[in-house]
Amino acid sequence: MTSKTITAVVIDDDLDNVELFTEYLEMNGIEVLAKGYDGKQAVELYEERRPDVIFVDIVMPHYDGFYAIENIRKFDPDAKIIMATADLTSNTADQLDDLHVKTVVYKPYEFEEIMSTVLKLVE
Repeated sequence: MTSKTITAVVIDDDLDNVELFTEYLEMNGIEVLAKGYDGKQAVELYEERRPDVIFVDIVMPHYDGFYAIENIRKFDPDAKIIMATADLTSNTADQLDDLHVKTVVYKPYEFEEIMSTVLKLVE
């Protein structure tokens, strides 16, 4: 059995977070196909690159993570989306629940948790 390289797209309005996240994923054998900085780019990059998994920050100016989830799911209902957030409010939790998002990683990141989350999601 050949192990296929897992591919990802990373979306966050904080450029430092994108770089840190990308570096960590690549150090762990995940190929980052693209990086973006808002929900609109998330949708465009997902459609263009079709990664195994996409990491999307929730709170971003202009087009947020909720916009990204809704529109990526229109394109691919089975998209593997991991939301990244520091927002622990019940309003955000309710919105994620309404969108049937079960996979969330919280900032500050626990990178070991991120890798186990990715592996569970793509298996």
